[in-house]
Amino acid sequence: MSGQNHQSDNHIDVLIVGAGISGIGAAWHMQDQCPDKSYLILEKMDSFGGTWLTHQYPGIRSDSDLYTFGYRFKPWTSAPIASGEEILKYMGEVIAENRIDRNIRYGHMITGASWSSENDLWTINAVNPDGEKQVYTANFLWMCQGYYNHDKGYTPQWEGMSDYRGQIIHPQTWPEDADLTNKRVLVIGSGATAATLVPAIAEQCAHVTLLQRSPTYFWPAQNVNELADTLREIELDEQLIHSIVRKKALFDQRDLIRRCKDEPDVMKAELLALASEYLGPDFDIDKHFSPRYRPWQQRVAFIPDGDLFRGIATGAASVVTDEIDRFTEKGVLLHSGETLEADIIITATGFNLSVLGDIPFAVDNKPVNWADTITYRGMMFTDVPNLVWVFGYFRASWTLRVDLIGDFVCRLLKHMDQKEATSVTVTLRPEDQEMDIQPWIDSDDFNPGYLQRGMDRMPRKGSKAIWQHTQDYWKEREEIPLIDLDAKEFVYGKSQAEAESDQVELAV
Repeated sequence: MSGQNHQSDNHIDVLIVGAGISGIGAAWHMQDQCPDKSYLILEKMDSFGGTWLTHQYPGIRSDSDLYTFGYRFKPWTSAPIASGEEILKYMGEVIAENRIDRNIRYGHMITGASWSSENDLWTINAVNPDGEKQVYTANFLWMCQGYYNHDKGYTPQWEGMSDYRGQIIHPQTWPEDADLTNKRVLVIGSGATAATLVPAIAEQCAHVTLLQRSPTYFWPAQNVNELADTLREIELDEQLIHSIVRKKALFDQRDLIRRCKDEPDVMKAELLALASEYLGPDFDIDKHFSPRYRPWQQRVAFIPDGDLFRGIATGAASVVTDEIDRFTEKGVLLHSGETLEADIIITATGFNLSVLGDIPFAVDNKPVNWADTITYRGMMFTDVPNLVWVFGYFRASWTLRVDLIGDFVCRLLKHMDQKEATSVTVTLRPEDQEMDIQPWIDSDDFNPGYLQRGMDRMPRKGSKAIWQHTQDYWKEREEIPLIDLDAKEFVYGKSQAEAESDQVELAV
């Protein structure tokens, strides 16, 4: 695949879609492992960052520790839970240190991607910042645009919303002129966004109320990593510290997830006890912070230094667990009959799922319906050639999979060169033909609302492990590097044009 049409600015070996945490990681791996190949990142926003650029609400921060959320190749040197600004700074350093900015085109909205088996190329149509149509061709597509719609968050449509006279804000589209000073603020939601917002705005509001339909598990702990601090005291190199702390964090995470699965009642009791330490014995923990599901059936939200609980304990914030009956002119009426009045309502109610950027795809002029495909390890899809999607982990840091898939893609590209192949497609083996085909993920295992709402648009999985995204980093870190690229599920080929050229050479 190397050396093809490098003279054209609009042809590249590998086109990376998205300049967020996945796309920047992919670019680093291309430069490090495949320096002979050209690559280009197309990003629809006007800068890098993805999630961390889109979300501008007060207090935006990671809910994974940066020793595992950061890339394996660049040490993280600050507190384990970082602000969005700190994460953008870290990503900017990766870009600058590796001159990745030379290969990013911002403000490019992709409007379609089409594969041709005649010449084994992707044709990508885009619109640049001036509204001009652009056409690119690429040997390989690396989809790194994330898994949610960056343009608009999810807000349920409650009865009476048009009657409300105050301001309604979704965190994903936070207005620059939002003024919460001395306002009564109602935050609707119960996940990491709500838990971040409430303590961040509590001091400037007259009062902030967290309204949740059902509770979430929270893990309060100090925002420090004692092991990292100790290793710095003895003056170890930052790269070594990063490696050691990363391994320890992953060991602890694996043990936590195992315990949540094997002894959910014990873990639930421990999490509720941590909440009680901040909120006191008289607070109704069971009502407000005891979820209906087992720990890690949805994401456990980390709250640094217990800031959400501390805000509730001091009275700067309060929590109400109930369902909305309807909106009123002054606030919301709950099913219990209670009315919550508010000057501003913030709907921290989640996001809308995006499947491969919601870009129209076609293979040989036939539109691709992703729900008709079966995924290979959550990154490739049956009958869609030369394409990989980065979809991270629910129970571990997203970036862990960015690095794993980076290694895989680079190894795959080199393998294709060795075979003189111009295409690779995954396909079911004879022994897979009768296996059960199931939704992308088992809702009994993990069931956040955004996935449940969009599951019908997601690729399917098979009952055999290689045909599913197992969500198990600790297995994948051993399995993905050992994937046999000549196994039966990989089908390699040459374009019709290349094959005809080979036949001519043989005849001569």
